[in-house]
Amino acid sequence: MVDVQLQRMTGYLLKENYFDKAVLPLGSTEYHGDHLPFGTDTLVAESLADAVSKRVSGMLCLPALPFGMSRHYSSFPLSITLSTETQIHVIKEILESLNQQGLRRLLIINGHDGNLPGIEAATREYRVEHPEMKIAVLEAWWVTAAELLPKGTFEAWGGLGHAGEGETSIMLRVAPELVNLSKANGHIPKLPEHVQVKWLFKEITPFGVTGDPTKATSEKGILMWNALVDHLVSFVEDMDRDGWEVDKQQ
Repeated sequence: MVDVQLQRMTGYLLKENYFDKAVLPLGSTEYHGDHLPFGTDTLVAESLADAVSKRVSGMLCLPALPFGMSRHYSSFPLSITLSTETQIHVIKEILESLNQQGLRRLLIINGHDGNLPGIEAATREYRVEHPEMKIAVLEAWWVTAAELLPKGTFEAWGGLGHAGEGETSIMLRVAPELVNLSKANGHIPKLPEHVQVKWLFKEITPFGVTGDPTKATSEKGILMWNALVDHLVSFVEDMDRDGWEVDKQQ
């Protein structure tokens, strides 16, 4: 079986195999409490992208982008951040590179909330300029995983939170050797419903963590990871069947 990760692939193998689509993991480098690694967002997105590309015919797994827009988390060291403006340019130039090479079907798997504005602006604007480029985005795996699993799977805050129950659980599936639950400590902030307050992270948690990572288990992580991979594989196969056209008439 050919390794579908571009960064591990030789030119010969790229030429000898057929790829008509790609998956791009986007992450960040920032504090995830004392119990998770700084690369958590990147590691999760990369793991999902790798698994999906191995199960979908003709999908190339691109190297993960390990830096995102993390300024709102920068009160806890160590945060390495791009501006949203810079991120928009980076994503657009990646899209342009793929387009020029004839790789015009792309799935983006995002691992970090701060990347959402940049992804939205870059992909919307690029598609208007280049409608031949087909782009799909898993914007927030942490939301999707909770929606895919039975109600009651999570014990605290619906599994949400930065380095909280859900994210810690999936890291116990992705890289358990990097998780130290003995250092886990969280805080569930009281936030208003329906209207977003644009907080700085230090304003809503003293620990650099929201949610309750002490409720995390590897079993929950396996359920989340499997559900997400299965869903994405099914999604891409359906898109291939329909030529990556939305609302296609049967």
